[in-house]
Amino acid sequence: MIKKYYDKDCNINLLKEKTVAVIGFGSQGHAHALNLKESGIDVLVGLRKGSKSWKKAESFGLRVYEVSEASQKANVVMMLVPDEVSADIYNSEVAPYMKKGDTLMYAHGFNIHYCLVKPAEGIDVAMVAPKGPGHTVRSQFVKGNGVPSLVAVYKDYSGKAKDLALAYASAIGAGRAGILETTFKEETETDLFGEQAVLCGGICELMTAGFETLVEAGYEAEMAYFECIHEMKLIVDMIVEGGFSNMRNSISNTAEYGDYYAGKKIIGKETRDAMKNILEDIQSGAFASQFMQEFSSGRKIEFLTTRRRKKEHQLEEVGKDLRSMMTWLNKKEN
Repeated sequence: MIKKYYDKDCNINLLKEKTVAVIGFGSQGHAHALNLKESGIDVLVGLRKGSKSWKKAESFGLRVYEVSEASQKANVVMMLVPDEVSADIYNSEVAPYMKKGDTLMYAHGFNIHYCLVKPAEGIDVAMVAPKGPGHTVRSQFVKGNGVPSLVAVYKDYSGKAKDLALAYASAIGAGRAGILETTFKEETETDLFGEQAVLCGGICELMTAGFETLVEAGYEAEMAYFECIHEMKLIVDMIVEGGFSNMRNSISNTAEYGDYYAGKKIIGKETRDAMKNILEDIQSGAFASQFMQEFSSGRKIEFLTTRRRKKEHQLEEVGKDLRSMMTWLNKKEN
């Protein structure tokens, strides 16, 4: 059974004795920095000189420095930059300034688990990973709530790495909702698998295949979009709110019977075997190696061409037109 902690189990004063450098000011970075600041933590933001986020961070009353200077001033460094650049930034602008007894933190285990980053001896390495996007971490904190988070320890030279990770999690609001203890290995591999097999790769391909099947059979593209893409959120919202049972209690008997009748036909042995192969690539490091190779090439092997091809799919244009009818949507068209 996974261990769970709440604010009562956390000593936030441990973090108040430290200076925290948040490296990056994107979705997670801005939420962590602001939540820490409002929890009474001495926090700095580390950015590249000329970063478009520099003035934004300063406008929130945060102290902003170049990454190397922020790292030098801090006892705790939280790396909140994209996976593909994290190792380069750490090696050149963070590692030279970390001292024995300092703590290196991540919100995702990718770089540590796959040994892209190899911290020096005498440095604690821990993880605090909110299970939600940064804007939710921030908005829930402001409301007095929190987003559940994971904590893990990779290296514990001080004997206090876990306590400090719990203090950090509490300071960003996670202790209000619940903090779950895991490992860098488990977090990294399950996170990548979920993204690839279900949340992004699996769901997007399933919706696309459904759309294409109906259009190729002669049905109107708008009807295909509504049935196979737009209504996905309605179903997922019901699952998030109360599980599969809640969803099945909320839909028609026809839909529920169709769920039982067709589900195993769509997700059968071939799909489950593919999922196992995906997991094996994640566990072996093959995916990580391919991912880093793609980005070291400037994303020119397949990433950018695939992104462009996906944007040109018929469902994108149909969806854009239909969304224009839905005035209640917070539209973000790219």
